[in-house]
Amino acid sequence: MARIVMKFGGTSMAGIERIRSVAARVKREAAAGNQVAVVVSAMAGETDRLVGFCREASPLYDPREYDVVVAAGEQITSGLLAIALQAIGVPARSWLGWQLPINTDDAFAKARIGTIDTAALDASLSAGEVAVIPGFQGVSAEGRITTLGRGGSDTSAVAVAAAMKADRCDIYTDVDGVYTTDPRIVPRARKLAKVTYEEMLELASVGAKVLQTRSVGLAMKEKVRVQVLSSFTGEDAPMADTLPGTMIVGEEEIDDVERQLITGIAHDKNEAKITLTSVPDKPGSVASIFEPLAAANINVDMIIQNIAHRSPSTTGASSSATDVTFTVPAADLPRSIEALNQARETIGFGELIHDIRVAKISVVGVGMRSHAGVASSMFTTLGARGINIQAISTSEIKVSVLIHEDETELAVRVLHTAYGLDADEAA
Repeated sequence: MARIVMKFGGTSMAGIERIRSVAARVKREAAAGNQVAVVVSAMAGETDRLVGFCREASPLYDPREYDVVVAAGEQITSGLLAIALQAIGVPARSWLGWQLPINTDDAFAKARIGTIDTAALDASLSAGEVAVIPGFQGVSAEGRITTLGRGGSDTSAVAVAAAMKADRCDIYTDVDGVYTTDPRIVPRARKLAKVTYEEMLELASVGAKVLQTRSVGLAMKEKVRVQVLSSFTGEDAPMADTLPGTMIVGEEEIDDVERQLITGIAHDKNEAKITLTSVPDKPGSVASIFEPLAAANINVDMIIQNIAHRSPSTTGASSSATDVTFTVPAADLPRSIEALNQARETIGFGELIHDIRVAKISVVGVGMRSHAGVASSMFTTLGARGINIQAISTSEIKVSVLIHEDETELAVRVLHTAYGLDADEAA
């Protein structure tokens, strides 16, 4: 008997018929003698609808009340799936985040899971019940509903799997695995049998929509084996442990023969670029920019500080100033602008310029550790197609560039070919 966490995304829960299909799949897993916990997302489009209501009510909404609103989507699907399971003879009950409880900090809309009390869950599973848990949510120390950020149901599933010491966490989604890039942009993209935690973490952080970044980081930390597979297979499809999905594993599980220089190309249009002009070039100036953003729980990605230039001051002397450019999530742009304007006197910048028509393109692969020239190939390939690079950031296994959003698909296609990732070029 194994303990398995099954997570179903919004497209898998989009309507009663699909929920019934999920129930049938869960029944098969339970009938095989496994203890099963199911983590569900809201119905496809439901969270966007609820977020829209919040923004319509107030662009600068209270994050605490935002969480109350958007957590409702997962509550609905967890109850509906429990009903559907009961209707086909499977003992099941729903467990809301505060009932387990899933304890989080109080960073509303971006909360982080601290602990999960599994005593009641363990008793339920031992009694033969299927536990249905709404993803994306938990409870703060003050007893308020919290949410984990967009895509947080993946994190919920991995956290539950770690807490209940599950043998495997199966993430069912609308794709059948992790590809070298978005197959909607590059039809010749290849599905990967295995991806390391590190590669998946980088891919998720730079725009790959298969798994949420924090879920991969948690899986790597807790050594949770994660499998990505499609929920849109027939009822007579093999069990999950034999389906050809993608396994997210430790680097030691990937043979040298399976390694390649670049694992995948990711893109992200949910970025906004901010430039502050004429920032005083003195110690502490850059810190004064990012401190208010950090206080507002806004993540900053790419950062560029231009060469300082000297300009005459009102006293006749000259002073040094510089321009600082950085990116933030597009959804956080209004709050970023507000935080920076409130700190304008402290920072001393001249003008705040923002641009949402940008996209981040990234190449990722553990093979970059031992091979030179990856960045050079990227820049040369993009330059040959007239694609201008606005910003650059790197890590040990990733190179990312910021470009105009209209050139996103072209950039992804030419890089995918340049690194030999097209299916007909695979070794």
